[in-house]
Amino acid sequence: MYINGMNIPYTPAPGKTAIAAIGSALVDLCLMESDDFISGSGAQTGGMVMVEHTHIENILLKTPNKPSVVPGGSACNTAVGVGRLGWKSRFIGKRGDDDLGRAFEKCVKIAGVEPILLTSQTATGRVLSIITPDAQRSMLTYLGASAEILPDEIKGSYFEDCAIVHLEGYLMFNPDLMMAALKAVKSAGALVSLDLASYNVVEASRGLLDEMIAGQYVDILMANEDEAAAFTGHRDEEKAAAKLGESVLLAVMKLGKRGSVIIHKESGSRIEIAPCGGGKPAVDTTGAGDLWASGFLYGLVNGYGLEHCGKLGSLCGYEVCQVVGAHIPDEGWERIRKIS
Repeated sequence: MYINGMNIPYTPAPGKTAIAAIGSALVDLCLMESDDFISGSGAQTGGMVMVEHTHIENILLKTPNKPSVVPGGSACNTAVGVGRLGWKSRFIGKRGDDDLGRAFEKCVKIAGVEPILLTSQTATGRVLSIITPDAQRSMLTYLGASAEILPDEIKGSYFEDCAIVHLEGYLMFNPDLMMAALKAVKSAGALVSLDLASYNVVEASRGLLDEMIAGQYVDILMANEDEAAAFTGHRDEEKAAAKLGESVLLAVMKLGKRGSVIIHKESGSRIEIAPCGGGKPAVDTTGAGDLWASGFLYGLVNGYGLEHCGKLGSLCGYEVCQVVGAHIPDEGWERIRKIS
């Protein structure tokens, strides 16, 4: 495989074309609520807070609104997007040996993803995403079984046919697991893509993140504006973008409806990706960054130039913002495939 020049022609080695993702197997509970509701929920606006499943249950008792229920988890969302685009996709995680976990696995398969799901007697994890009228999401997360993956359960054989393996930043809460995953992926000869996931994650795991970057374990680094600011110490967009790309092959700063900035280490240049879609306001931003990654990584393994990769990522992110939850409906995928 090689990456050369700002167009990033990308040719996976023979037999290495799959995209895999490692992360938390979670069920998303998407709840539309007011800003006032956030203040009494224990959630941080725009962030993520770890809680027990009983806390989520108690919060749901405080609202007459019913949440939508869909399979989720950041890395899983990305894998599902890749599968829906028609590419070979795989997801590695752990679920509970319960009805919720079995339903999760079934839905992942339907989306065209090969699930490698270990099981546990602990309940399947879940996330309550509270979505306010401005389409911002604030998350309360119970990891459950998803947090019980052991480092020695990550097998190198999972990645033998992979060109890229995408990791969610939440794995940094388990340093031994993250490092085991990184070493297994690099030994298999695949590129590592890391999404920083949340500014809370960056702040809590700064030491490990610095170690990962310094050790050249990360090839593709993705962050939104808040995550980039937490990582670089810069709120200025230009300074943050430049700092983000210093120590990785490719870095991406996702700018929501303004598109994204892609930084290529070798050239030091950036490409502005214009926002895509019909210009409708977002209904819910849940999964926007995850699906952006789906389109971008799909573009890379197909040898698309950076501008095309970014446009495809932006379109996936736009389409998922038109619905509640992280699953794009069939008609959305039809629009995306027209440029893929």
